[in-house]
Amino acid sequence: MARLALSDDDARVRKWFAGEVASLGCELAIDEMGNMFAKRQGALKSSAPMTAMGSHLDTQPRGGRYDGILGVLAAVEVMRTLKDNNFSTQFDVGIVNWTNEEGARFPRSMMSSGVWAGEIPREKAWDLGDIFDPSVTVKSELERHGYIGPLACSSDASTGYPLGAHFELHIEQGPILEENGRQIGVVQGAQAYRWFTFTITGRDAHTGTTPLKSRRDPLLAASKMITSSNAIAKELGALASTGVLKIPPSSSTNTIVSKVTFTLDIRHPEDAVVGEVQRRCIESFEKIAMDDGRGVEMQWTLDTDSPAVKFDKDCIQAVESAAIGLFGPDGWLPLTSGAGHDSVYTSKRCPTTMIFVPCKDGVSHHPEEYCSPEDCANGTQALLEAVVSYDHLRASRV
Repeated sequence: MARLALSDDDARVRKWFAGEVASLGCELAIDEMGNMFAKRQGALKSSAPMTAMGSHLDTQPRGGRYDGILGVLAAVEVMRTLKDNNFSTQFDVGIVNWTNEEGARFPRSMMSSGVWAGEIPREKAWDLGDIFDPSVTVKSELERHGYIGPLACSSDASTGYPLGAHFELHIEQGPILEENGRQIGVVQGAQAYRWFTFTITGRDAHTGTTPLKSRRDPLLAASKMITSSNAIAKELGALASTGVLKIPPSSSTNTIVSKVTFTLDIRHPEDAVVGEVQRRCIESFEKIAMDDGRGVEMQWTLDTDSPAVKFDKDCIQAVESAAIGLFGPDGWLPLTSGAGHDSVYTSKRCPTTMIFVPCKDGVSHHPEEYCSPEDCANGTQALLEAVVSYDHLRASRV
């Protein structure tokens, strides 16, 4: 599956989503970041914000068919089940399709949920350029597809679209559930992560006529920096990964390139450890930049800073009760999300949790990503029961 955010394919699936929720009797609203909110009215006809089931429909360039997509499609099936059984929740319930969760085309993950939560400035998000064609921006693509909605992208009730709670079903994207033979992961929170972009600048030169001591080789330096980041993270029990390495298209076999850029992704459940990995990496990189030949110049930016989060106890309890009721006391595990999700940002503005289901071999962000029909159904059933349980809890507090 290759459906990058705000591409023509994304526009097509948005049209499909709008048609599906309309057929289920939902009211659809769109905000200025293109986030789509579908709402089914509850029996109380309350003005309180809806209990939402949310995720995303965009993918990685070579992603799977389940990451994010399962959460939205499962939510559609929950709404269909409620309608088919003439079941009314007490409070409004609904679905959110968040724009550009992946950050693959426009390099800011969980972009629009971040704007909604007030953590990412709207103008900064609008101005993000396509990673392959910076002249194409988030705003220009929203305008092209007609997805700058009338609502502010905000959790503020007076101008935006507040939520009463947020439940997100997702594949685990790791092997723990499968290895332990469990059906459901009850997610307690998400680990911290930071994304960086490093630009290493040297000088073009001929590989055959330039002595090592006279070179300013940014590719060599970048390679050493990437290796160093891995060693530092390993020492501290963290993760450090490079997913993008850019070399000028004008490069050739016998030319030392003049500039290289690469990304760095640092993760750990504790904010302090992420900060320490960052500190040591910068220190190491600065030394590497001066080591070989005549040295290189290094510049870096912090692109995303996502602190560790703890999810809401009541939402967690609703999912745990659903999992035990469906699969027994040994059918679930408490987990911490290793990846960032829109729920990281929604947790800052409303009660939130996530539900994980197994994926084959823990593979994700890859065409071989797979979640069995049985596991998809298990997760959807757990989502339904958790949302209904949480609705009862909300009603009991009125």
